[in-house]
Amino acid sequence: MNTAYTSNPLLDKLPAHLKQFIKPQNYDDYSPINQAVWRYVMRKNVDYLSKVAHESYLDGLKQTGISIDHIPSMYGMNRILKEIGWAAVAVDGFIPPNAFMEFQAYNVLVIASDIRQLEHIEYTPAPDIIHEGAGHAPIIANPEYAEYLRRFGEIGAKAISSAKDYEMYEAIRHLSIIKEAEGTPQEEIEAAEKRVDYLQDHMGAPSEMALIRNLHWWTVEYGLIGELEDPKIYGAGLLSSIGESAWCMTDQVKKLPYTIEAAYQGFDITKPQPQLYVTPDFAHLSLVLEEFANTMALRKGGLSGLQKLIKSEALGTIELSTGIQVSGIFTNVIEHDGKPVYVQTSGKTALAYREKELVGHGTNYHREGFGSPIGKLKGINLAIEDMSPRDLKAYKIYEEQRVTFEFEGGIKVEGVIITGKRNLQGKIILISLKDCTVTYGDTVLFKPEWGVYDMAIGKEVTSAFSGPADVNSFDLITHVPSEKTIKSKKSPKRIALESLYQQVREYREGKNRTISRHKVFEELVAHYPNDWLLSVELYELARNSHNDEFAQEILDHLETVKLNRPQVGHLIDGGISLINSELIH
Repeated sequence: MNTAYTSNPLLDKLPAHLKQFIKPQNYDDYSPINQAVWRYVMRKNVDYLSKVAHESYLDGLKQTGISIDHIPSMYGMNRILKEIGWAAVAVDGFIPPNAFMEFQAYNVLVIASDIRQLEHIEYTPAPDIIHEGAGHAPIIANPEYAEYLRRFGEIGAKAISSAKDYEMYEAIRHLSIIKEAEGTPQEEIEAAEKRVDYLQDHMGAPSEMALIRNLHWWTVEYGLIGELEDPKIYGAGLLSSIGESAWCMTDQVKKLPYTIEAAYQGFDITKPQPQLYVTPDFAHLSLVLEEFANTMALRKGGLSGLQKLIKSEALGTIELSTGIQVSGIFTNVIEHDGKPVYVQTSGKTALAYREKELVGHGTNYHREGFGSPIGKLKGINLAIEDMSPRDLKAYKIYEEQRVTFEFEGGIKVEGVIITGKRNLQGKIILISLKDCTVTYGDTVLFKPEWGVYDMAIGKEVTSAFSGPADVNSFDLITHVPSEKTIKSKKSPKRIALESLYQQVREYREGKNRTISRHKVFEELVAHYPNDWLLSVELYELARNSHNDEFAQEILDHLETVKLNRPQVGHLIDGGISLINSELIH
């Protein structure tokens, strides 16, 4: 199958900093056992989910071209998703939350292209193609839900993280990788779990990103929809887990009405969820999202927004009331009467207006940081941004004039005006001065010998958010994952088992009918007595060809497997009962 991912125009529009996370799918790397795992999970899910999933799920499977028999190729998915205005890309396991959200904002589904091992067929803590492809993709065929997902990405990408969030992301990524990898010593897994538990207990007050990720978890991943007493499933985590999709429907899982309170309910990715939230319809999801967005620094700005950015220790942006945007790593704020009166970044900084970098004000020019007063001038009711040309002249805010700006919060700027920049409405958004001194009481904030002083104009901070205003201002292609998902090394014995799976697959698909199914079975019993999935597939072939004697022989063998491996008994029974019920229908 073609593994190209460039078959959808949406992907061409992605900024370079998102493209760095995309990796080739390498479809040929999927083994016959991987394909059998996909087929088993999908057949079980579709059989069960037809009764309990939201109606959009089965419709979406058809619309997105996701096959029950074959792991989907990105090429095929993109060709079909294009019809509903979406695209899909392959990535390596978990990616940083802001990047994940931003992909959604561009109508692009992020799909971890690895697939869970047979040993983790019911649930894996690592993102995989069953979870993403069979869980997320079908529901986006519903337009109301698709718009919710896009909007969630747009807002979520602007959520401010704390420095501890990134530490937690790395710890969870590490745990998911080693837990899914073959042969990881138990003590290594336990140490990684303890690390996650420790961080969880010492996170402090949750950041915006932590809160919005909770909303994402309780809707996009684990959401229920409809009546509280009889809900349907739409969350991808439930749609892609054989075990949890059944468990969540029992009375042992508490059902709560979905409200903004879900933002404050944490979750544990390694355990089944003790409670779930039910939304009456998809439109209600968007209402709660907007309610949450109204609490974010993105919309509130102010001192608290700046403090969140400083705590994040990461690249962020503030926007002032004139629309000028300052992007950088914020390190200091001077406050007065609960308002920010001076703000400071350190290192590379860029100025922008409406997400476009101001000419001459990129990171090369502001490479050592940026500082500016915020607020109104002392004793003057009119803010600089609201002054007409006549007012500006009256207050000597004019080129080549030596001026002293005294701000209400105690910041003083003295220098000679060189020029000013205006926005589209004619309001001044930036004043540049030479021979300039900036002070706050006895503290000198800027000296004349440092060069030209650029002063952003704005009476208040109207917005603060994660990331740069203009993505082209910064080199964001810096992501190097601390570790990659671990590919298991295949032993000769494993390769021989895969060959048996391949033979059965080719027989079922009519590609090679000369294969002796009985010989495959004998090999299996002799060399792989604990493998159960291939026996289930052979049972299906025996029943379909009305070979009852062979079918009984397989059942007898599976009873032995169940005695030796009681933990897979329900998986064997589930597969057999599905085959039998299909024959009845």
